[in-house]
Amino acid sequence: MSGVSLDVKKGELVALLGRNGSGKSTLIRHFNALLSLQEGELIVGGIDASGKKNIWDLRRLSGMVFQNPDNQFVAPVVFDDVAFGLENYLVPREEIPTRVEKALDAVGMKGFENRAPHTLSGGQKQRVALAGVLAVEPDIVIFDEATSMLDPRGRSEVLSIIRQLHESGKTIIMITHYIEECVSADRVILMDSGKVVCSGAPENVLTDRERLKSAGMMPPMPVRVYYDLLERGVQLDRCPLTEEELTELLCR
Repeated sequence: MSGVSLDVKKGELVALLGRNGSGKSTLIRHFNALLSLQEGELIVGGIDASGKKNIWDLRRLSGMVFQNPDNQFVAPVVFDDVAFGLENYLVPREEIPTRVEKALDAVGMKGFENRAPHTLSGGQKQRVALAGVLAVEPDIVIFDEATSMLDPRGRSEVLSIIRQLHESGKTIIMITHYIEECVSADRVILMDSGKVVCSGAPENVLTDRERLKSAGMMPPMPVRVYYDLLERGVQLDRCPLTEEELTELLCR
């Protein structure tokens, strides 16, 4: 990482975009002290991330969902796995069943309490992993390429939950190299070679062909179609980001 400077507002959904090796995961692993801060300053929710004494407060404040859900499971049944974090934080035992049920309900996995994680689909596993994070009630939820190992259905399930969490007021930081997943973010941060290339609204970052190309990324399909049509003399009213917007503009 080199010269990275950014801020994330409370309740914001920020998408960190970049090709493999661009520094996305390295950056966000500082947010809950999975990587120690070597220099500079980092404040997360008012907590100084450079202080070792603050590690557990940081990790309770910032929950992280990783790429491979199998690496997050620590118990043979779903209930015990979701309860694991609560037990570590010494939540009163009588509160744990209610917290587990609430977390599973939030991700659409209520009723799976007694299932073994290895019997679930990829999307279901990722939702259970997320439930384990939500049970601790973090203010910030970080997704580290959490959809990259899922099939289209599983990706859709997880992205739907991300949108619901955002609407409920959670601060969301979503790391991805799927550019289409950035369209619904409040802000997109493009990274390359350990640096922030640019930061802005999706309609500004995702339509900048040259900047995306230099960072090893391809614009969303609707943006590519817009520029292909423009080169052939067809001018649409605006540059669309979604297939729905593209269809609407073409039908006009």
